[in-house]
Amino acid sequence: MTAYDIFLAPFADYGFMRRALVACLCLGLGSGPIGVFLMLRRMSLMGDAMSHAVLPGAAIGYLVAGSLSLTAMGIGGLVAGLSVALLSGVVSRMTVLQEDASFASFYLASLALGVLIVSLRGSNIDLLHVLFGTILAIDTPALLQIGTITSLTLLVLAVIYRPLVAECFDPGYLRAVGGRGPVYHFLFLLLVVLNLVASFQALGTLMAVGLMMLPAAIAQLWSRSLPQMMVISVLSATASGYLGLIASYHLELASGPTIIMTAASLYALSILFAPSGIARRLFPRPHLKG
Repeated sequence: MTAYDIFLAPFADYGFMRRALVACLCLGLGSGPIGVFLMLRRMSLMGDAMSHAVLPGAAIGYLVAGSLSLTAMGIGGLVAGLSVALLSGVVSRMTVLQEDASFASFYLASLALGVLIVSLRGSNIDLLHVLFGTILAIDTPALLQIGTITSLTLLVLAVIYRPLVAECFDPGYLRAVGGRGPVYHFLFLLLVVLNLVASFQALGTLMAVGLMMLPAAIAQLWSRSLPQMMVISVLSATASGYLGLIASYHLELASGPTIIMTAASLYALSILFAPSGIARRLFPRPHLKG
């Protein structure tokens, strides 16, 4: 088997592989930078909670469409995710609960409700598709939707980049200069939900956050500069998508979990060999002596 057969032939021969690869590239471009900001804001687990919160809306979209319509499920997931984000914010501001606690409560209820809705009218196979995604079944309308979400994400991030960075590192300063921190916080949550909806269509609710947080963690191990972290997160996410699709094709494995396991493997290698990894701490370079 030649290098062409391994790395290029699956995409040259099959349209569904090409569409899956383009979807992975779009998800990497959009989810990578969002994951970096989630990590900097110490909201990594909230990203996981939000990925589960889209399930009831996706399940209702599935029931309304009568089939695995990614468009209907995506719209339902967007509405459900935004609803949970807004309700969690309201509860945290009107009660003694912190925002992470209210997020956790809503996402657990959302996950259970979504599974119940799907189980009312569907088989176990349908439920597996919703939970683990169908990236090889991405069609042209769904691909256009994912691409639109990615383009919107990059555009909004470019516009709110400076105040978003200020809110991450010094929210007090942003309030002092009248920077409208809550507005940027809401816009950021909107981007999180949009990218989780896009990832959900490809990877399912249980792994939608994988291409968001694993590349961000990889980037933090390799760099301390925010622009570099965003670039590294995008590169590692797209590399995980490409290598995961190649591995799933040749080894006949489920594509979604294989992509996430590829990202997890890159994360494990980064833990060992990155500049701030274990190997550098165990075997530090000797200092030069004058």
